[in-house]
Amino acid sequence: MASVYRTFKSKLDPATGKRSPVMDGKGRPVPHDRFRFEYTDYQGRRRTASGSSSRAETAALANRVQAGQDEIRRGFRPAPRSSDKARTISITDVIGEYLAWGNSQGGRGGRPWSRGHSNMRKAHLAWWSERLNLDTLADLEGALSRVEAALRELSGAGRSGKTIENYRDAICAFCDWSVKRGYLDADPLKNLTAWDKTPQTRRRALTVPEIQRLLNTCRPHFRPLYELAVLSGLRAGELRSLKVHNLNLKMNGLDLDPAWTKNRKAGFQPLPLDLVKRLAEAAQGKAQTDPLLRVPAKTARRFNEDLQRAGIAKKGPGGVLDFHALRTTYVNMVLESGAGVKEAMDLARHSTPDLTMNVYGRSRWERKAELVDSIAQRVNSGPEIEADSITEAERAVAGLKYPLYSNTYNEGFAGSSPVDPAILSIEFIE
Repeated sequence: MASVYRTFKSKLDPATGKRSPVMDGKGRPVPHDRFRFEYTDYQGRRRTASGSSSRAETAALANRVQAGQDEIRRGFRPAPRSSDKARTISITDVIGEYLAWGNSQGGRGGRPWSRGHSNMRKAHLAWWSERLNLDTLADLEGALSRVEAALRELSGAGRSGKTIENYRDAICAFCDWSVKRGYLDADPLKNLTAWDKTPQTRRRALTVPEIQRLLNTCRPHFRPLYELAVLSGLRAGELRSLKVHNLNLKMNGLDLDPAWTKNRKAGFQPLPLDLVKRLAEAAQGKAQTDPLLRVPAKTARRFNEDLQRAGIAKKGPGGVLDFHALRTTYVNMVLESGAGVKEAMDLARHSTPDLTMNVYGRSRWERKAELVDSIAQRVNSGPEIEADSITEAERAVAGLKYPLYSNTYNEGFAGSSPVDPAILSIEFIE
């Protein structure tokens, strides 16, 4: 049974650190404005709640609450779900909690998101909130068709498959996180299929002459950047994050910090000894926390300008060139140097051989032509063809029988393989 009672105000005594009741002018305790009531929930636990300033109204409310809990306990009404409380929470507050979680532990291995990923996820969720007119989490229920329509609109506007997939992944990851937190009972976008991420344009790898022209004609202060990119495969964001202390002179390479690597793993990237020496000379006089390289804010634009200086076409056979194509170039030079699959994966810092061989790997036309020529040289430079091992009797039988099949029979090929006795025993119709 529910019970109604009155509570009284109290205050903290600074001298003793204890609370004491608040008294009125006549020395009587001052009650709170509203009555309280106590009830037993459907799980048998005692609960308290606030009523109104009227004892009668509070008692009526307490009886209704107790009756509802009794109906749940007896199976006449479904038990409340944890998501029921979140239905009225502002979508802005939930997204804020999700972003705070991601920025602290949402990345690989419980590490924080990268700054770029965090900014992109924040922008995408803000776009979805506006596009779907979301006020609370409850507005996501039944949103599958609206989300699909929004993605189709992005596709119609010419956005790439990768960009559309980033939008889709943002709202799907948010819904999945909300389910795990008990804010949603089920994922409303469970049946939302992935978008085709096949690139509309394909990067190509620079040839060695193109690399040399780029390094010899680019602005001098950008040459170390391009040289390190093409000899390490580091991405633009990783190059920008490099500090002087990341240069390892003992092992001739770079110590990679999990705080800014894409895979969120510490690592080591070997470099040519000559490049390490030049980087060390350029770093003299700098603090250990100073940037190792000068990386422009608008890397893509500066790279395109230096391509023009070198007379290298941005678009051509095999694909397009951008700054990330320097990483593609590095991976392909590793593969063409004869590295094993595992070695190539480690140097490229890839988790799967498919990513190394099929996503980054390229086959150059000139390289394929060289391979075909080498095969021809091996065939043509081999020992002379051995004499036929066919006997004269077998040759005579073949010469008699073969014309029934073709008038182009050539005795020179009759002994290329032993004659099956079963063939010799075939009776031919005249």
